[in-house]
Amino acid sequence: MSFDSALDEHSLLDQIQLDLGQVIAARPRLVYPREEWEETRQNLQPKTASHELLVEYAAHEDAEFHLAGGTRLALRNLETTSSGNGVALEPVEPADQRVSIRVVEAGTNRAIPVKLHVHGRMGEYLAPVDRSRNPNPQWFENYSPDFCHGNHISTYISGKTTIDLPLGNVYVEITKGFEIKPVRKTFKITRDTEQIMVEIDKALHWREDGWVTADTHVHFLSPATAMLEGAAEGVNVINLLASQWGELMTNVGDFDGHTTFGTKAGGGAGEFLVRVGTENRQHVLGHISLLGYSGNMILPLCSGGPDESAIGDPVDVLLTEWAQQCRKQGGLVVLPHFPDPRLENAATIVLGEADALEMTSFKNLYNGIDAYSVSDWYRYLNNGYLIPAVAGTDKMSAEFAVGTIRTYAKIADNREFSYETWMDAIRSGHTFVTYGPLMDFDVDGKPMGSRISLPSSGGTINISWNVASVIVPMTRIDLIVNGEVRESRTLRPWQDAGSWSVRVDKSSWIALLVRAKYDDKPEMIAAHSSAVMIDVEGSQLFAAADALTILEQIEGSMAYIDTIGTRAEAKRYKEMRLVLQSAYHRLHNQMHQMGYDHPHTPGTHHSAHD
Repeated sequence: MSFDSALDEHSLLDQIQLDLGQVIAARPRLVYPREEWEETRQNLQPKTASHELLVEYAAHEDAEFHLAGGTRLALRNLETTSSGNGVALEPVEPADQRVSIRVVEAGTNRAIPVKLHVHGRMGEYLAPVDRSRNPNPQWFENYSPDFCHGNHISTYISGKTTIDLPLGNVYVEITKGFEIKPVRKTFKITRDTEQIMVEIDKALHWREDGWVTADTHVHFLSPATAMLEGAAEGVNVINLLASQWGELMTNVGDFDGHTTFGTKAGGGAGEFLVRVGTENRQHVLGHISLLGYSGNMILPLCSGGPDESAIGDPVDVLLTEWAQQCRKQGGLVVLPHFPDPRLENAATIVLGEADALEMTSFKNLYNGIDAYSVSDWYRYLNNGYLIPAVAGTDKMSAEFAVGTIRTYAKIADNREFSYETWMDAIRSGHTFVTYGPLMDFDVDGKPMGSRISLPSSGGTINISWNVASVIVPMTRIDLIVNGEVRESRTLRPWQDAGSWSVRVDKSSWIALLVRAKYDDKPEMIAAHSSAVMIDVEGSQLFAAADALTILEQIEGSMAYIDTIGTRAEAKRYKEMRLVLQSAYHRLHNQMHQMGYDHPHTPGTHHSAHD
């Protein structure tokens, strides 16, 4: 018999009801591996049993279950499997053994924050006593420290928690970022069990070499919850962004323009930080993340009407103007979920007002870095705009895990980690973005984000790299030169290193791309470095087709505020138009200097093309 989740006129299930009590929930049973649990990978989705339900109930001891067809089964007789009318009821061990769980760092015995999942013999999720057993995964619905990866639910703990467990085997999963190997263990619970202790140890040591991790794009959490989730996921910097959604304002009360939560001066350890910035948005021109700025909130948060701002709001500010104000206030400007919405990104980059662009995972753990995002980033690199990559999740519900994709940035030698030195590392371009594999590479000894000068005759450059992963097996590494694969080789799955020598005859950019694959998922772009730019004397980076695409986007921005966008008052409209025109003329003049004859839209045609 298949399960029918429909409710009758009394809001009760048709197939199973209970007198003298209440059916709390009835859902298909989740099937996890048992014998192989400790050998399977983290976050693996359970299967769903097609003809088995897990029924949660509360009832008097004299209660009876009423099944479809009129069969009745007494609760007191369910000590063993009972059957009736083709339906079998099997009791599941109650979770009534209170146990403390402690996760400690190897060598120090210090409790450390982690992501925790526990389930019982029948696949039932077992939450700590202060966590939801059934967290709501929908947008803006749940701010508790939980992660709903489909049917696989986890929660974030400080390193110790209290949980009620059933007798018998329970199955535990513990993860913490990309430098600690995930743990899956089976524990047998008895009446004597009072504590479970799990020791975890670092397998990779990028942090000790000066790298720090960040999620540039998180919404809705409180700063304290963001701090916990960041620490549990091994994310050193969480950028919590206030914003506007029509008449809804989020995290605005958490912004004060100066506080970085978690610093030593503020009573924290200084290792995991949360800073509240803003995501300022317009539904056609685009979104822009303004991080770490000081002083007053940059307003308006959104413009141009729904879905971002209120109905009837005019387009009265540009992304580029928001970016300029952020920089005046000492902040970092990031183009989020690049390139969409794409229209004004081009002007902001051409005018040099963006510090980084963001690769975004959203809630998908397996898609990898979007090839569409990468290809559009390459357009700008191909035209000499050395803009680094960062990574963010755009977390907006319990279905998103902070740091699913994350930024690794190298703090300059002899500088202590702080939010300010992290921003400087992003500005320097010494970054890579990743779903798990870690990397480092240099070009003639220069790190990511560098510029190298060569004489007009060019030269041979030497590239050295090393990569490692404890999360997902690596498959291949590509050397990208001017957007094309110049060298490629298969990787050992967990650690590898190598070098290449490449002849460069014209100005070029160079980056590394790493592919990886879970056994049950397609191969993905799992990591990408920021670029190193090679300037050859007398040669300028210029790709005509890409430059034309960038120019057309700037034309589109002007056309939008001229026509479809709700018009701002005359003076404000003219000021915005001048900003976009300055970006247009800067690139347009460069194209003419390079001798590129190109088509124009009717509104931008000029006499040089007659």
